[in-house]
Amino acid sequence: MTSVKLAAAVETLSALAHDGRLSVFRLLVRSGPDGVAAGEIARKLDIQPNTLSAQLTVLSHAGLVKSRREGRSIIYSADYSRMSKLLSFLTEDCCNGNPEICAPLAKIASRAACCA
Repeated sequence: MTSVKLAAAVETLSALAHDGRLSVFRLLVRSGPDGVAAGEIARKLDIQPNTLSAQLTVLSHAGLVKSRREGRSIIYSADYSRMSKLLSFLTEDCCNGNPEICAPLAKIASRAACCA
């Protein structure tokens, strides 16, 4: 494990270590690559716009969300590549010769709930 990978994982996990930011990120993951307008995120999660802005800034700096402008709206979406890298990092040393340890993770990944 390189120190660069470790530092990136710590930064990403730190950004998610807040109930509000984790809720925003999970909403964006569920929403798919098309994303959600900032105002809609605020309404769905009942978050004040200034609080949401701060949460999105932290998630963006950690590389977990991307944004784009569409007219007067800013659309946010999860960065699935960064999420995949974090999940890979967390599981790359899994099992240590005991595949039953990671079997539940493999089962979750194989059912691909988002792709059903």
